[in-house]
Amino acid sequence: MRSSEKSARVRPPQGSPLGKIRLSNALYPVLIGLAVVAYMFYRDFDPAVFRDIRVTGWTVFWLAVAVLFIMGRDAGYMIRIRVLSGGHLSWRQAFRIIMLWEFTSAITPSAVGGTSVAVIYVHKEGISVGRSSAIVMLTSFLDEVYFIVMFPLLMAVVGFDNLFDIVAGGGVVTKGLVTFALVGYFLKFGYVLLLSYGLFFNPQGLKWLLMRIFRLRWLRRWYRAAYHVGEDIVLSSYEIRRYGFRFWLKSGLATFLSWSSRYLVANALVMAFFSVSDQFLLFARQLVMWIMMLVMPTPGGSGFAEYVFTNYCSDLIAVPAALQLGAATLIAVLWRLVTYYPYLVAGAIIFPRWLKRNFSKGK
Repeated sequence: MRSSEKSARVRPPQGSPLGKIRLSNALYPVLIGLAVVAYMFYRDFDPAVFRDIRVTGWTVFWLAVAVLFIMGRDAGYMIRIRVLSGGHLSWRQAFRIIMLWEFTSAITPSAVGGTSVAVIYVHKEGISVGRSSAIVMLTSFLDEVYFIVMFPLLMAVVGFDNLFDIVAGGGVVTKGLVTFALVGYFLKFGYVLLLSYGLFFNPQGLKWLLMRIFRLRWLRRWYRAAYHVGEDIVLSSYEIRRYGFRFWLKSGLATFLSWSSRYLVANALVMAFFSVSDQFLLFARQLVMWIMMLVMPTPGGSGFAEYVFTNYCSDLIAVPAALQLGAATLIAVLWRLVTYYPYLVAGAIIFPRWLKRNFSKGK
């Protein structure tokens, strides 16, 4: 069989959002990230940083802790999606969905993420379309609730000044990150309010509102996508009304585990090589970083994440001030290597096989 015929067998149906996903798309965030990292190393890195690094038993311990947090991130997601599916998904199916979902998020802009195709990922594991829509919608809802609750809570504990204390010399661009954070937060807050209204009170009313809004001339090109979102909200609402307190408690705790583990990876990496002046503040600033990434157009926040971490968190690394940016650059590179690029690799392995299994001829 010729290669062109073989590749045609595994293409998703025409018009499917999966048609926009290409393995080659993974090259763009890699190139962007490498370019930004190279610039930061050229601008900020000082070889003297290595003089403060001592590989000891504590280094190994904290690296092991970082690995545990990485596992906790994925375990939380897997537990949650099993809870949301009512136990119908196996651990293997949950792992496959999460890896595909993370891969899609890694190669699309942060504001888009992987939710547009996640319904397909879940549905192809044997879950009905309505239930799949509910699972994906609730996943998004729980993620955003975590952000809108934790952001003001952390800001109240650490203080606004500490949370947005930008290193000297950061310039206008760095100080503008405060604006990014606040815009991202209020977008999330508005999204949760709108989604709560649709899921718990009036799904048909929200669908009608979406249809009216996207009939406007400059929004008409997204009318069909808005229609499908409205359908998902209606279907999800019917599913959600059956859930009780235990369901919300388990899914909420799983959400807390996954997102908190995600942020604590960087804390453990810093401790492996240096030390942190304020662990809680470093955790809080990472949450702010992810809110900022909502408005970033680069795939998976590539480039932006490395830059922000270096400039926003460097003052919390306990090394001489002249070496803080260099130390933060080193940690930023390690942090992205263990929390971002593995999902590109996993997706590149799993996605083609999944596509072949579900969309080959005769399926």
